[in-house]
Parts: sequence; structure tokens; C-alpha cells
Amino acid sequence: MRRQRLDQISWEDFQKLPLSKKGPYFLQSDGQPYHVLIAQQFDRASLDHLCHLATRIRRIAKSKQGMEFLAGLLPHKRAMLDFSQPSSRTFLSFYAACQILGLKVAEVRDPATSSEMKGESREDSVRTFSSYFDMIIMRTPLQGFAEKMAWLLSNTERPIPIINAGSGKDQHPTQALLDIYTLQRSFEKMNGIEGKTIVFVGDLARGRTVRSLSYLLTKYPNVTQYFVAPEKLQIQQDVLDQLDAAGVTYHVTQDFEAVLPVADAIYMTRIQDEWDEDGESQRVDISKYYFKAEHLAQIKFSTIIMHPLPRRQEIAAAVDHDPRAMYWRQMRNGMWVRSALIASIFDRHEEIDAYYQRYLK
Repeated sequence: MRRQRLDQISWEDFQKLPLSKKGPYFLQSDGQPYHVLIAQQFDRASLDHLCHLATRIRRIAKSKQGMEFLAGLLPHKRAMLDFSQPSSRTFLSFYAACQILGLKVAEVRDPATSSEMKGESREDSVRTFSSYFDMIIMRTPLQGFAEKMAWLLSNTERPIPIINAGSGKDQHPTQALLDIYTLQRSFEKMNGIEGKTIVFVGDLARGRTVRSLSYLLTKYPNVTQYFVAPEKLQIQQDVLDQLDAAGVTYHVTQDFEAVLPVADAIYMTRIQDEWDEDGESQRVDISKYYFKAEHLAQIKFSTIIMHPLPRRQEIAAAVDHDPRAMYWRQMRNGMWVRSALIASIFDRHEEIDAYYQRYLK
């Protein structure tokens, strides 16, 4: 993708662009990410690069010497974790990723503690953060807000990178990146992600993790996707339109048990009732979409079970001890992928590669 510049396009024109055209605006001149906002900014080469770098960081971090090297990469940089929407895993994995690379971190997790209580706009709050920090990692319930702030800051005298850590019901690109890394690690002895069947289950209408991951999977040949949900929570047409455009094979169904034997990965999700407007989730029977201990006998020995967490009843606790339960590793993988992402944004990937080649190859 040839890089475009956010300071050379108006906000009105940028908003009108399809997602597929926005990606180049978020890249550096060498193709590395600058802003990380949407799944559509990643191609297969960039996915392979991030997964490769995450593995090297993970292996380097196994020794005291390696951790000291990593912590010396970015001690001169500062990151703001601006999480105006509740989070634990995403917040802590980004916090840990920053610590691994030596960044100094500050946080705002409740707008009630900021000047927004005095009437300051969200835009002005984020602009203030950019005066003190070198990166903003943002989680917000406002759809499109991370993109808007990336454009706004790129049109100031102090542009800094923004990472979207979840925006409204829109996208969660870094969750999708760690999901890709988990799939890659799980299938590395089975020819990788190519040719696999991925089954998404649960609240697919409002699950932003599924929206992002479904798109990234189009970068891998011959992947079949199943969307399993009650009708009111089923995947939205705009996602299916992207799959159609990419020539991807997919199936939309309400029959959970019928797809279990064909799955290579089962991606469970919880009901996203924080987006309810009138208690609509309470009127949907989701009991048929729980993965129970007895379902373990219906899936392949090589099938993995994933979940972005937090979970409720959609995966029985008895499943946790099965080696195919991958959600705890999946969660930890987030720390490594987000470390790789931050290292790439600040152009430290070549130093990491050189260290790995010298000491661990």
C-alpha cells in the first residue's frame, strides 16, 4: 500500500472513504504502522511481520539479559492509556507491553477524573494528552472517534500515533492481531492458517472483535468462515459484503452443534448487552450457543477453542483444562503482539531482529 497523508485530506473527504481506502493513511513511509485504527490497514506481509516480531520478543523476554535489552529500547518515550470504556485485559496487556519496551505510562480510565467534568470536549482532552505523551492508546465507546483524533492530531504541529484499543461497535484491530497470532501459533505444525475452517459463535452483530478478525482472515487462502448465532445476533451484511468482495467461502447458520465436527477453530463470544437499548438481549435465547464439556467429544483433536474474554456461560469452566482450550494463551499473546506493534511504530523492529540473530538464533 502506498502511503497517503492525513494532513492532505479534509475530515469530510476522509470520512467518505471506504475502509479499504483508508489503510494507507495510517502507515509510515516504510510501510510500518503509524496509527493503528482498522483491520483494513493490514496486508498479509504486515501480519506475518508482526507475528514474527512478537515471537522474537517473546523468546528474548525469557532471560534477564533479554528483558534488559527490551526495556532499553524506548525509555525515552511516554504513552497515555486513555480508556474511557471499561477494560481489564486490553488495558493490562497494553500496560505490560509498554513496560516490556521501557515506555513510561500514564492512564485516564474515568472521564470523571479529567477536565471533561468541567465541560471540556473529548477532542480537547485528547489534544491535551498529545502535548505530554508520544503515543495515545485509546479505548472508547464512541464509534469513529479514534479515527477522528488521528486525523485531528495529524493536522497539528505535534502529530503522534494513536492505537485503537476498541471503538464503539466498530472495530478492535489489536484483538484481531492477537487472534491471528494465536491461530498461527496453534497451527504452525499444520501448514498455518491457510485452508482452515473458523467458526464464530455468539453475539456477532455487535462483537467488534469478530468484525476485525473476519476481515484479517481474508488474507489467508482457502479459509472458510462460519457464523453461528440466533437471528437477532447474527453477523451483519457489511461484513458479509467484504467476504464476498474477497471471494471468501462462508456460511451463516443457527445450528451450533452441526458445525462442531468441521471446525479447526471455534471462536466463542459473549452477549454484548452493554449496547442494549431496551433490554433486547434478555429476549434472545442463547442457551443453544454454549460450549459445554460434552462438546469436547464432538470436535477434532486438533481443533482449538478461542474467546476474546471476558466470558459468562458461553464456555463451561470444565473446558479450561482441555489442551484445546486456547483462550488463556490467546490472552497472553496480546501482550506480545502489542509489544511488537509498538516496537514497529517506533522503528525498533530491526534492533530486535539483530539482537535475536546474535543471541538466540
